[in-house]
Amino acid sequence: MDSRSHTHVTAALRLCLHALLTGLLALVVVRAVGEGAPDTVAVVTVTLLTAALYAAGAARSSSERPGTSVAQPGDSVRPAFSVQPGTPAGAWWLGGLWALWAVLLVLSPDALWVAFPLYFLQLHFLPMRWALPAVVVTAAAAITSFVVHRQEIEPGAFIGPLIGAAVAVATVLGYDALFRESERRRELIVELVATRADLAEAERTAGTLAERERLAREIHDTLAQGLSSIQLLLRAAERSLPENAPAAPHVRAARDAAQANLAEARSFVRALTPPDLEHGSLAAALERLCARTTAPELTVRFAVSGTPVELPTPYEVALLRTAQSALANTVRHAEARRAEITLSFMDTSVALDVVDDGRGFDPSGAPGQERRKGGDGGFGLPAMRARAGSLGGALSVESAPGQGTAVALTLPLPVAEAERAA
Repeated sequence: MDSRSHTHVTAALRLCLHALLTGLLALVVVRAVGEGAPDTVAVVTVTLLTAALYAAGAARSSSERPGTSVAQPGDSVRPAFSVQPGTPAGAWWLGGLWALWAVLLVLSPDALWVAFPLYFLQLHFLPMRWALPAVVVTAAAAITSFVVHRQEIEPGAFIGPLIGAAVAVATVLGYDALFRESERRRELIVELVATRADLAEAERTAGTLAERERLAREIHDTLAQGLSSIQLLLRAAERSLPENAPAAPHVRAARDAAQANLAEARSFVRALTPPDLEHGSLAAALERLCARTTAPELTVRFAVSGTPVELPTPYEVALLRTAQSALANTVRHAEARRAEITLSFMDTSVALDVVDDGRGFDPSGAPGQERRKGGDGGFGLPAMRARAGSLGGALSVESAPGQGTAVALTLPLPVAEAERAA
């Protein structure tokens, strides 16, 4: 139930309460006049005063326009009045109504029926800890009035007011519970809609990044490598030609064109790399990742071991994505307090270790457990292994229940980088 429907329901209930109280007061006057009671003038006077006081409080505030009220969580089944619940004016107004009704009870036995709308008013204007005793006192006053005026004790004299009080309390509490539940469902729907939009945006972003990585890898592994091979072959051919050979200028021009296209291909690869690698080294990107992931319940540290060397873009992408995926698994599943990422440069390889002190799991358990550990599978352990395998590396996972998890990715350094590191 949305705010508009809640407003319509409360408006209808407000009108019903007005009609009920007006009808019961009219009944008191009609019975007193019709029966020719000796206190008819007093009954009519007190009844009119009661109606006037109620009308003064029930009139909508002049600053409130019809149709502009919006239901808020916690609003109950009670109508809106110009005197507000929980204020001194509301308390005095309700107390004045009750006092006039008590006088009317003394003058006319028919006034006891006015107790029913009073129940709802008390439940509206008073906190529940005071409203329930007030309802009990009102019911007791109605029963006492019946006994005093009729000079007899009947089961109906007790059952009627008590049932009316119970129905009023159950109605108010039940409607409040239903409205709170509807509010929780409405908030849940709003949250789900927002989450769905965020998820769609995240999926689009992930798809874009994945496509960028794929294109960068394809350009690097095909065009760039092919152009590099062509350049080397043309350089070898140029060296094997005689000094004044007619084909030498053409070979040199072809080599220059291949070199220019290789530089262009490499610029495309750099442009398609992940944003975290666009503004700094791999170590800086991993350090930023640790800083973003660190929270009050999880401390993430980063360290570099060995002498850093420049890595090809696919290597940096694989190492960064593996760190992101492993750390995401730690956040989602491990319930860890500490995690460490270590980037190690060795003579012939580079390694990435992600270790946490979380609850761990059994890697040798049921089939598919690693995929469940890896979340949705898109960036899970199988994807990490596939990424490592595409670069000739290996991924190992060491874990046990209650003993944390260690994910290690090892990639062999290309020959040029390995020789430079040596």
